[in-house]
Amino acid sequence: MGVLGLYCEHMKNITASLDEETYRRARKIAAQRDTSVSALVKRFPLELGSGESEAERLKRQERELRERITDFDASDRLSRDDVHRRGPQ
Repeated sequence: MGVLGLYCEHMKNITASLDEETYRRARKIAAQRDTSVSALVKRFPLELGSGESEAERLKRQERELRERITDFDASDRLSRDDVHRRGPQ
């Protein structure tokens, strides 16, 4: 049996209806998280079943975000004088 056959045997498809405003907000959140609305919807029942608390979810999201930050160098920071400089230059 091919991969598709195994996928269909173990996964259940659902259909959800959303009003336009809810769908628009879901698309915006998905874009911010660099994912799709379908992936958000798929993750929701998994998180419900996992018993993940809000604090655990936020810690996990922070870890995921930190893993995506690959181009950071502390030496690129502004000097203290530059940070606190006021007014037009």
